[in-house]
Amino acid sequence: MNIITVGEILWDVFDDRQLIGGAPFNFSAHARKLGHDVTFVSAVGDDDLGRMALARVEQLGLSTRHLPVTCKAAMGTVRVFIDAGGQPSYTIHRPAAYDFPALSDDDVRAIAASQPEWICFGTLAQMAPDVRAVTKRIIGACPSAARLYDINLRKDSHTPELICELLAEASVLKINDEEVVAVARMFDGREMAVAEFCRTYAARYGLSGVCVTRGVRGCYLWLDGQTADVPGRTVKVADAVGAGDAFAAAFVHGLSQRWLIQRIGEFGNRLGALVASRSGAIPEWSMNELEV
Repeated sequence: MNIITVGEILWDVFDDRQLIGGAPFNFSAHARKLGHDVTFVSAVGDDDLGRMALARVEQLGLSTRHLPVTCKAAMGTVRVFIDAGGQPSYTIHRPAAYDFPALSDDDVRAIAASQPEWICFGTLAQMAPDVRAVTKRIIGACPSAARLYDINLRKDSHTPELICELLAEASVLKINDEEVVAVARMFDGREMAVAEFCRTYAARYGLSGVCVTRGVRGCYLWLDGQTADVPGRTVKVADAVGAGDAFAAAFVHGLSQRWLIQRIGEFGNRLGALVASRSGAIPEWSMNELEV
């Protein structure tokens, strides 16, 4: 399966280390490990961190073709704080290099010629005009591709207008339970149960799927009217950075395999839990570890 991903690549800066990250990049790395062809579109800084990022991208088996080096901003960084339960919070530094991707007409034609099955994007990077423009060009050039919107709301990195615009572009929405509360309050002025949210937003935006992750409580999936409430897996959490991105990659993988909805949820829960049990957004793991 061929996947196009647009969005941020950055360094997650912890107290004692820095690791490559960014939700769309994490998704791309995990999708690549699941065996898919992934084209990642972003930009890196013309600095040491940018050069380190390009090397790490190649180590993870992804192409740097659509990762131009820009002088418009430094390589992106995010300060990551982990609480006692392993849950992260973030301080995002912008502008950042990922705000300034650039695709030539030849690049867009090459992406379209690859006939991607999926185009994947989040919210944070889409705040940047250059990222929005690039995303729209790719969507316009690949009209048959399904579109995954992994909402990933971050403080000061979204607006109601942008969320509406991105929902309208999506085929499938991936969201967590806290974001369900935030979005329902934002647009409906009240909280919604997860099942009601999925039905309501699928109908409102013509979505074929809504996936709600709920941490240790697993996930709730709505796919063309079918539903599954899939219990989570108990693990000792090292940190939850990247766990949702790994789940999203597993979710798209399951859809590509035309698995039954329950199996898709179980597979997503397994990969998300595996990543949460290890430090960093893109830890080492193998397919053997995902077998039941």
